[in-house]
Amino acid sequence: MKILVINGPNLNFLGVRQPEIYGKATYEDLKAMISAEADRLGAEVDFFQSNHEGALVDAIQQAYFDKVDGIVINPGACTHTSVALLDAVKAVSIPTVEVHISNPDSREEFRHVSYIRQACIATIKGHGLEGYLEALRLLAK
Repeated sequence: MKILVINGPNLNFLGVRQPEIYGKATYEDLKAMISAEADRLGAEVDFFQSNHEGALVDAIQQAYFDKVDGIVINPGACTHTSVALLDAVKAVSIPTVEVHISNPDSREEFRHVSYIRQACIATIKGHGLEGYLEALRLLAK
């Protein structure tokens, strides 16, 4: 199984950005954690992170051509603003799990809306970095 993990704006700043919300683990720590779980599950995992919406759309579309079996995506702030990401996930028809480290529903009201959610098979929110591992397990089933 081939899984693509996509992270949106500011997730490259894990460990620096608001550690009281996102924790002290870095983006590299997160990638190592996910890689270890993917190995355990017998899955191949690739990573993509960008602070640019169009690059995220490009990565989703490229997943189609790369024959990716599943996508784990934390769109960051694009969750609440991007119809383009929703349309991209719909277009490729690859099972996708939306992940959020914090629980957006317990934060500012504008974070309660997720455009991409309706194209995803599941949403995992508020489980910290463990949420990514839950998403991998869900896709591996």
